[in-house]
Amino acid sequence: MIETIHDMTGRVCLVTGATDGHGRAVAEALAAAGAELVLLGRNRQKCLAAQNGIAEATGRKPDMLLCDLMNRTEVDRAADEFLASGRPLHLLVNNAGLVNLRRQVNAEGLEQTFAVNYLATFQLTLRLFERLRESAPARIVNVSSDSYKIAKLELEDLQLERRYSVSQAYARSKLAILLFTLELARRIEGTGVTANAVDPGPVASNIAANNAGLLYSLVRPVIRSFFPSPAKAARTCLLIATDPTLADSTGGYWRSRKRRDRPLARPDPQLAEGLWRESVVLTDADLPAGWRPKA
Repeated sequence: MIETIHDMTGRVCLVTGATDGHGRAVAEALAAAGAELVLLGRNRQKCLAAQNGIAEATGRKPDMLLCDLMNRTEVDRAADEFLASGRPLHLLVNNAGLVNLRRQVNAEGLEQTFAVNYLATFQLTLRLFERLRESAPARIVNVSSDSYKIAKLELEDLQLERRYSVSQAYARSKLAILLFTLELARRIEGTGVTANAVDPGPVASNIAANNAGLLYSLVRPVIRSFFPSPAKAARTCLLIATDPTLADSTGGYWRSRKRRDRPLARPDPQLAEGLWRESVVLTDADLPAGWRPKA
């Protein structure tokens, strides 16, 4: 069942990780609300299946943008391809994510969970920011998770080379997303672009299917039986992405369709700024040259 949301006719929306689970539910609901939808995904066949499925369900066929978020060059290419289209961008939903039982690195030697879940979010957002600003009012919604509460982010070991665990890798990527979102909202305040993080809660999805092997195959029936459906989990994201009364709401962390004030018990501006600097080095992406963040 598609979540009823506010009219998005004429609004161009890009959703990453939109071929399955939470991202697919968000994308389908946006299309049903009239959005001009762009699906960003790595696997062509899965993107085609999502494209056709959404078209059948909503009567609106989304566009497709292929991109392997594991690869920095691919993220740049996808951003360039979208920008070259000349289309406005009113909503960017950074939803894509993965889970790895064992530490794995990409071609650049970066730990994969951090690279896909966080660095790709940072890079794609900043590469598309000027288009978002030109299209304002516009919104950025980054999918985080309450798992950030168990994370300890160390700038000197962002790649988890000292000690790897699946829970810390995932939680740290989600803490990084939250820190980035809050810092981004501060820096772009007054531009007409808002930035918020959401936690969809547990979702009956396939996020671990490609990387968790036997363990996932064993727990998958439990997840499917007891976790909320993607459509239900998507409600928080859709609220902050479309509700006109929240057009000026920024710098928030949302869970169960409510804004959670002070998500970080001890806000650490130095950690957020340090993470931003390290992310610029790792992605070669930043806000436009000459940009002056708000004090």
